[in-house]
Amino acid sequence: MQGAQFYLLSLGCAKNTVDSQSMSALLSRAGYVVCDHPQEADILLVNTCGFIEPAREESYAELRRLAEGKTPDQLLIAAGCLTERYGKQVVGQVPGIDGLLGTRRWMELPKLVQRLRDGNESRPLYHLPGSERKDTETAGMSRIAVQGPSAYLKIADGCRRPCAFCAIPLIKGTAVSRPPEAILEDARLLQDMGVREVNLIAQDTSDYGHDLGIEDGLAILLEDLVKAAPAIDWIRILYTYPGCVTDRLIRIMAEYPQIVPYLDIPLQHGHPNVLRRMRRPANIEWVYRTIEKMRAVIPDLALRTTFIVGYPGETEEEFQALLEFVEGLRFDRVGVFTFSFERGTPSESLGDPIPPEVKEERRGRLMELQQRISLEKNIALIGQRLSVLIEGHGDGISLGRSTRDAPEIDGMVIVEGEIPVGEMALVQIIGAMPYDLTGVQLRTS
Repeated sequence: MQGAQFYLLSLGCAKNTVDSQSMSALLSRAGYVVCDHPQEADILLVNTCGFIEPAREESYAELRRLAEGKTPDQLLIAAGCLTERYGKQVVGQVPGIDGLLGTRRWMELPKLVQRLRDGNESRPLYHLPGSERKDTETAGMSRIAVQGPSAYLKIADGCRRPCAFCAIPLIKGTAVSRPPEAILEDARLLQDMGVREVNLIAQDTSDYGHDLGIEDGLAILLEDLVKAAPAIDWIRILYTYPGCVTDRLIRIMAEYPQIVPYLDIPLQHGHPNVLRRMRRPANIEWVYRTIEKMRAVIPDLALRTTFIVGYPGETEEEFQALLEFVEGLRFDRVGVFTFSFERGTPSESLGDPIPPEVKEERRGRLMELQQRISLEKNIALIGQRLSVLIEGHGDGISLGRSTRDAPEIDGMVIVEGEIPVGEMALVQIIGAMPYDLTGVQLRTS
């Protein structure tokens, strides 16, 4: 039905946001029109997150809200991680769903909608075939999500890593890299749109090209990207894997000013025994050597990482080792999560023996330590000049980010005066907080 309207709610991470924008583009190509309010829509679509329990609870709550409020003429489709992993269980939890679509079949959304609108089949329709996604099924599709002057560009999907706590391989399948030319074409498109910052994302960006037979694929891709889209100011790398930050990648990051001096490398813990139980790289010496090398080669490097506390078997001694690890390496940005027990993952057999209050207490101690480190690092920036990408303004101030801050997850720079969104402002830092900086714009001649 041409002209029918759809409402799309995207939950979860930036990788989900890219999938949501791709689904929106597919429906728009098929003649459907996006709308901002569910009561105006003919089709209600929720791209769910199912990674850990709090995310599942949010997905179920949003699906129930839309199901309870929908009219008999409206269609409700649940897509994404929750439906891929739990399938028909979702319908049992949320009566009123008309169709389900998994993570590996998002590109078939228009077909599912058409089948539902034809009304010739009983509902709900389960569009969840078990075969693996093939990259040819997304040929010609941009895999981008634009948010103001910044964008996410997905370079691969799925993961082949064996992390014991993680459900991603169950949800996304093994790693599938996009063809290099498709990524470069997306970068050119973003350049033509005037995007100032591109954030490369995947479940594991440092694994890019492995399935294509490309060695050191991320470093090669970065070299090609800076040449294909020279007008993009910043290219940022997110979600790299320990042990896979190569000398060539470090050299490329140092060589090209477009590639910001920022690396996101989720380490998950600082004690080798915990890492072994996690089935993660446990060579702590590699971490020290590589970070030392990167800081020597890349001026002003900002390092982001994440840790899990309360993993099964984590002793107070092992947690203390994590605190010492963080104190010694002094990361610029740290995210801390308490262990979430996930059935079906390799860690299921370990159970969830550490009490929630112990997990939260350890999380609090680690965050308190990191806040002190972050504040000390921010204070050291007072008096320096930073390029700041402006993302919003009002009430006499502007909000932006420096190269040290990835969108949505890191801090902000608060600048005096109202500066146009999308401008790359030269800012002198005059104040510091644990996460954010304050500054004044410097006028350039």
